[in-house]
Amino acid sequence: MSGRTPAGRSAEHLAQRLIAIRRELHRHPELSHEEFETTARIRGWLKAAGIRIASRYALRTGVIAEVGGLREGPVVALRADIDALPIQEETGLPFASEVPGRMHACGHDFHTAAIIGAALLLKEREADLRGTVRLIFQPAEEKASGARRVIASGALDDVSAVFGLHNKPDLPVGAFGIKEGPLMAAADGIRVEVEGRASHAAVPDAGIDPVVASAHIVTALQSIISRSVSPLQSAVISVTQLHGGTAWNIIPDRAEFEGTIRTFDRSVRSRVRERFEQVVRGTASAFGARAAIHWIEGPPPVRNDARLAKLAEAVAAELGLRAVVPVPSAAGEDFAVYQEQVPGLFVFAGTNGPQEWHHPKFDVDERALAPAAAFFAALAERALADARSAS
Repeated sequence: MSGRTPAGRSAEHLAQRLIAIRRELHRHPELSHEEFETTARIRGWLKAAGIRIASRYALRTGVIAEVGGLREGPVVALRADIDALPIQEETGLPFASEVPGRMHACGHDFHTAAIIGAALLLKEREADLRGTVRLIFQPAEEKASGARRVIASGALDDVSAVFGLHNKPDLPVGAFGIKEGPLMAAADGIRVEVEGRASHAAVPDAGIDPVVASAHIVTALQSIISRSVSPLQSAVISVTQLHGGTAWNIIPDRAEFEGTIRTFDRSVRSRVRERFEQVVRGTASAFGARAAIHWIEGPPPVRNDARLAKLAEAVAAELGLRAVVPVPSAAGEDFAVYQEQVPGLFVFAGTNGPQEWHHPKFDVDERALAPAAAFFAALAERALADARSAS
């Protein structure tokens, strides 16, 4: 690996270019599976730089591109997600979202600009690359479905390692959170329908109250974490919606609640799901009600490859960047789906942001773009060399 990064005027030019790209994306956010203009913009920027689009991988939205391949060698991938969220932006920025009710409130505009920056740096030294760096600009991360679409396209078939990033508001610019093992949680959704029997509110004994049953179920669910999960492991059950009834004087015939379960370990995930079903059905039955459980299976936990983590730490040191061991996040990421196919590493890039992800005033420190681009370009080069030596 060369470890080369732009210097002086070249570095400033790259930084300003990436800021401009990020702001253009920020002004025009698009939701999952609707990223048509975003796709066109990314393709345009890459083509203008002479970076080839790998059109053999069919995606409705999203872009697969490649740098290298002029010399025989392995394939490694850099991945960025490109979709936005249904949030009304409140930042007041001069480049704030121009689309009502849509916002890049998770920083996918930052991720995309950073990986485009890495692609530009790699293109400058393409003749020296012994192998291919595949660039995956993935749609629909927020719906946890984009990674599976990329895999179905065949874009991961010959990849020996895949790398991705997420901005981290609580890390400073120039810091990279690198950790082997679990980093982000499996994120499953749940919807429960509780069926009772309607009656007049003044005659509750004539019915079966699904609201009371639901309230007891929600309370009982909290004991799963404290009594069915080891204190040395972790999990989260959050009920975030509860609906039932249409009038103040009618006990309804049904109620419904929704929420999410977050786990870092497969066995814990399985155990929590088993206990969830027991608690829901058992508690409902105790009140004479019936419960139907609908599972919305999300991505598995992000678990980083130990060898790739050490590789990334070495790259950060060579570039004079700060590698830190991050606290795992209970948020979910469908990058984990790639890791079920090939060794992968997901990295937190410090952005010193004023708010956490998914907040209407979310923002990033744009000075983090150039270091992120340099880090991932160098990491891709080092990964190619590592894959050659391992083969």
